[in-house]
Amino acid sequence: MLGLIKRNPIDRLSKALGKDKVNTSIVERKLYSYDATPIPVERETPSAVVFPESKEDVRRLVEVCYEENIPIFPRGAGSGLTGGAVPTDGRGVVVSFERMNGFKVDLENTTAVVQPGVVTYDFQRYVESLGLFYPPDPSSFKYSTIGGNIAENAGGPRCLKYGVTREYVLGLEAVIKEGSVIRTGSPVIKDVAGYDLTGLFVGSEGTLGLVSEATLKLIPKPPKRATALAIFKSLEQVGDAVTNIMTKGILPSALEFMDRDAIRAVEDYKPVGLPKEAEALLLIEVDGSEGAVKEQINQIRDILTAMGVEVKVAQSDEEAQRLWTARKNLGPALGNLKSGKINEDIVFPRTYLAEALPRLREIAKRYELSMVVFGHIGDGNLHVNLLYDRANRREEERAEKAVDEVFELALSYHGSITGEHGVGLTKRKFLRWQLGDEGYELLKGIKLLFDPKNLFNPGKVLG
Repeated sequence: MLGLIKRNPIDRLSKALGKDKVNTSIVERKLYSYDATPIPVERETPSAVVFPESKEDVRRLVEVCYEENIPIFPRGAGSGLTGGAVPTDGRGVVVSFERMNGFKVDLENTTAVVQPGVVTYDFQRYVESLGLFYPPDPSSFKYSTIGGNIAENAGGPRCLKYGVTREYVLGLEAVIKEGSVIRTGSPVIKDVAGYDLTGLFVGSEGTLGLVSEATLKLIPKPPKRATALAIFKSLEQVGDAVTNIMTKGILPSALEFMDRDAIRAVEDYKPVGLPKEAEALLLIEVDGSEGAVKEQINQIRDILTAMGVEVKVAQSDEEAQRLWTARKNLGPALGNLKSGKINEDIVFPRTYLAEALPRLREIAKRYELSMVVFGHIGDGNLHVNLLYDRANRREEERAEKAVDEVFELALSYHGSITGEHGVGLTKRKFLRWQLGDEGYELLKGIKLLFDPKNLFNPGKVLG
């Protein structure tokens, strides 16, 4: 008697979607098993990479995967820093949304319907050509996608004034367990019907289902911007400066911080004329009408000058852009300092910044490590970078222990373990520290309701 031929679930997926949308090449599978996470994480080579082109493709994909018990690992542009897009089960498939890159703007309602593969920068440029504005601006905005931004609830410098991605997602179409399609929210500004399922999906890191379409809110484009550089001789002054600005009725569109090591790293990488002898810098941007911008930037200069802080106001768009380029270059600049880097994006309440910043340096000193700190200090979101030599296992272990203390410090000040990078793989153990047992169990219950087989991005957020 002939034995039964074992059926390959990936063949069924290819039949349902078309062979051109399911790639089983070992080269492609290897390439799509990585994201931008700077430290080694658990990963497996997926059994296939799937490229849906329509909402119906997404529905069929989930339907087949749920019937065949195939884990699903959604992916935007792979720019995440916590392993959120990394496949952790070789039986699974990576789902790349790069072919779903269409959008349509409704000018009258100032909204847009956007597919998940749309590149954030392309979308922003288009809506700004119409006099509109989509504020979320993660550092990866030139290549990250709207779907990835929604999965991670991405932020960026402008979220101080304008808020993170969640504030601009009015509604979603998503595919959950067994291929069921749900629609959350609506294309209106005010909608308080029932629980906020849209808000629940934003930041869920692909663990509840696959987003196939989003309705986004747009706002009027600010007509003018101004940028100033504040130079500090003392690290402790920075937190006080932020408080003084924010309590004088001024809400900057961005308040970016760089410590002395960040300044030196970026100047050694691509010099723009930052003062390497400074203890810290603040990069400050205001936007709005021409009169308001001029008044606010002068107010900020007066506030900081009275504190003994040197302030330089950019005199042209080119000068302002040069300063912002320095901030954007920080990531690659740090790669020149050490072969290993742990980049954590913790959050402190602003009132504790003056006290917390020196304590971060104490942690680095205690573990004999280099630490570079920069970030969106206006909302308390700091990027703490612990640098180490990957060839030195003892130094790497010290860095891993120091990370625990960094998170403990943030939580001791009622802060958060992440402001925009998400939890992914690298912060799973710390999530329970922040939420407690009861909160953690609630998240598990929500996950179970949407995904009882644990097939959507398994292993992420919840261990």
